[in-house]
Amino acid sequence: MVSKESKSKIRVKKHTRLRNRFSGTPERPRLAVFRSNNHMYAQIIDDTVGNTLVSASTLQKDVKAELEKTNDVAAAAYLGTVIAKKALEKGIKAVVFDRGGFIYQGKIQALADAAREAGLEF
Repeated sequence: MVSKESKSKIRVKKHTRLRNRFSGTPERPRLAVFRSNNHMYAQIIDDTVGNTLVSASTLQKDVKAELEKTNDVAAAAYLGTVIAKKALEKGIKAVVFDRGGFIYQGKIQALADAAREAGLEF
């Protein structure tokens, strides 16, 4: 019988390989994205000290109130604009995008495009 590695293990492996290539600095922190079956999470991290500078998710009351569903492309796009606005308020203009081992399409791409349109550079 052929045994197949689970998709979540494959994603974690991809994320580890991606994280070896780049990390967030104070000048250009890392925009990390995580997507579960029900929600999306985005945070901007300075890896030199290990601090989360800005975070947003579809679990937050103000974000959830604006959304019909929390796990679709429209929710991801709205979350991208929210995280970009919060980052610009803190004075963060440029970030490194960490897709978290997820394929760059659908929700991940929608979040990234919305964050770019709202003013983040990456």
